[in-house]
Amino acid sequence: MLLPLILATCYLSSVYGLEVIKNQGDIHVVNKVLAPDGSPRDTVAAGVSADTANTPGPIITGNKGDRFTLNVIDELVNTSLLTSTSIHWHGLFQHTTNWADGPSGVNQCPIAANNSFTYDFQVPGQAGTFWWHSHFRTQYCDGLRGPFIVYDPEDPHADLYDVDDENTIITLADWFHVSTNTLVMTPGPPISDSTLINGVGRFPNGPNVSLAVVNVEKGKRYRMRLISMSCDSNFMFSIDGHDMTIIEADGISTKPVTVNTLQIFAAQRYSFILNANQSVDNYRIRAQPPSTTSHSIGFKDGINSAILRYKGAPDSEPTTSPPQDVVLLDDAQLAPLENPGAPGGHFPGGADYTLNLTLGFQTGPTGLGEFLMNGTQFIPPNVPVLLQILSGTQRAQDLLPAGSVYGLPLNKTIEINLFPNETIGGPHPFHLHGHAFDVVKGFKMNEPNYENPVRRDTTPVNGTEATTIRFRTDNPGPWFLHCHIDFHLDLGLAVVLAEDIPDVKSVNPVPEEWFKLCNNVTNQ
Repeated sequence: MLLPLILATCYLSSVYGLEVIKNQGDIHVVNKVLAPDGSPRDTVAAGVSADTANTPGPIITGNKGDRFTLNVIDELVNTSLLTSTSIHWHGLFQHTTNWADGPSGVNQCPIAANNSFTYDFQVPGQAGTFWWHSHFRTQYCDGLRGPFIVYDPEDPHADLYDVDDENTIITLADWFHVSTNTLVMTPGPPISDSTLINGVGRFPNGPNVSLAVVNVEKGKRYRMRLISMSCDSNFMFSIDGHDMTIIEADGISTKPVTVNTLQIFAAQRYSFILNANQSVDNYRIRAQPPSTTSHSIGFKDGINSAILRYKGAPDSEPTTSPPQDVVLLDDAQLAPLENPGAPGGHFPGGADYTLNLTLGFQTGPTGLGEFLMNGTQFIPPNVPVLLQILSGTQRAQDLLPAGSVYGLPLNKTIEINLFPNETIGGPHPFHLHGHAFDVVKGFKMNEPNYENPVRRDTTPVNGTEATTIRFRTDNPGPWFLHCHIDFHLDLGLAVVLAEDIPDVKSVNPVPEEWFKLCNNVTNQ
């Protein structure tokens, strides 16, 4: 029965249980009381069985070109939390399987409690560091998230490292001691209580929870896969005494760049080479969030940290110091290893179609905030956008939610200018489903770069200057473009790009079980 799982408190060990799903399997989504930082609370957890459910959930792995068959079983019963769910496979393009992308209200109706749904898709041409998470309101902030790694047997960077496995994954998350259902109804921005690294952490003046340990052996080189599963906070990440050579950003291999500190925003990922060439010892892994989004500031008593432990080092906490001469990664330094260069003409406006989107914020009639895109708050429709298209709606302006859906033609170069308009709560990490894009002008860039801009699927928007991205429309379907601060998305900071509407139905054959989801849907 599920009830005893809800009542039993589980204190996590120093490294969360490494459950691995290779290509296919069940993901049980359950309620469970967990204490990842020593403070017990109700969560939404996942595991290969209900008994083993945890946060983060299972690591999903496979190889480039593989097929994945993942059966999500909703066993949620705690009505103080959301009891329906949906899962997004972040960074995977879902070409011909738009129905499996996951966002509730865009690509599917949510999976209702006591029901299941199988996501069946392939990853042709993609490899790298991805993740999976709930895409139903703010549910992933309550724990429903996990890594998704697609290995490349012909990795062009393979000669740079010796080890790349489940033990070299590092996940970062902000953690709240109350449910997001409570947080979203409270005026003002949510403030996290702790930072979790590989599922564990400490909060100021809290218990001395065992920190996560990443084990290495002197003389070996490791491909570390860093994933931000954050709901809001970005992190300044570093490892005492060690450089990081970046070789991947958001599933795209990059030319190597060596730094000792990087800033990672919600939903972003990096692979970096760590050379275990220091003295055998324990070294502190640091992930510092900003004071505007977290109560957990600094590293006193081991908050915001984990341990890099060399084989042969004592079982003790580090006494090491952070780098004195900070070499911070500048996103503009990164260039794709293969096929660099933005599509279209290498000049402003050199695209087939330009879309300007301006962020905004206002206080709604209830006193809660509302985020806007071109003056419109995104409110998920009762009928998913994909279902509206499959049912015969063929013009973007006729699709719901009104004012939030933009039609894009097939096989064109698209330029999107995201104007931050000094909107509160930034930087806003914007994620595009179904594509990676070239960041022609990032928020810290003075001049555009068309020759070899970084290519990724999530980039921050902030301040007064527009962020400009480009991509090709080669993937018919409705795709979400949204801020990945989940609280901002829940308050409307999103639009839908309806790509090649006439061909959506023929390109994306939908299984019968998908239609049944809308028959079972609840408001939970």
